[in-house]
This record gives sequence, C-alpha cells and structure tokens, in this order.
Amino acid sequence: MEPIEINAGTWYLRALRADDRIDDRPALAEGGITDPGYVARRSAEWAVESHFSWAVCEPTTAEMVAEVGVRPTGDGAAEVGGWAREGYEPALEAGLTSVRRFVEGGLGLIVR
Repeated sequence: MEPIEINAGTWYLRALRADDRIDDRPALAEGGITDPGYVARRSAEWAVESHFSWAVCEPTTAEMVAEVGVRPTGDGAAEVGGWAREGYEPALEAGLTSVRRFVEGGLGLIVR
C-alpha cells in the first residue's frame, strides 16, 4: 500500500520523510528516535502493510510535531499509538482520532 495522507483539522498527516525537501530526522531525534534507518524502515513497512505511520505536521511549515503508528495484529484488529514533541500533545490527539477513523473505515480493522 502507498502511504495515505490524512487531514486532521488544523494538522495534516503524511508519510515520514528524509529527503532533500523535508527531513523529519531532527524531529524524530527530539522524540528519542535516532536510528538512521528509521524513516526507510517505516516506508518499507507501508509497502508490506505490516506497520503504517504518519508524521503529524504543522500545515504551514510541514514541520513534524508528532508521530502516529498502526500495527495490524493479523486478526482483523490493529493497535494504534504515537508520541508527540513536548507541547504538541493536542496535535497527537487530533492525529490519533483521525487515524483511528481511517483504520476502522478505510482498512476495515477494529482498533484495540
């Protein structure tokens, strides 16, 4: 599956990126994620549908402020979770709400 962008009201959700236009690695490091292969792994997981992840972003700057992830459990359900940079907990909550709706409506999975 290709990554899906989601509009979450005042925030937007997109695939993680580390390229010449957008680099989420500094924001990930603020969240304690310093693995240099993290973004590539998350991208590969979309392709095999083993884990779906979104950068929750400020719409005017595309700055990543939180991450939401979904892990299908193989039994018609999925686990949804995430983390936020300090001060961006409302962005995480908006992202979680939107992703839960996508998981149930778009993927047909039960959120645990």
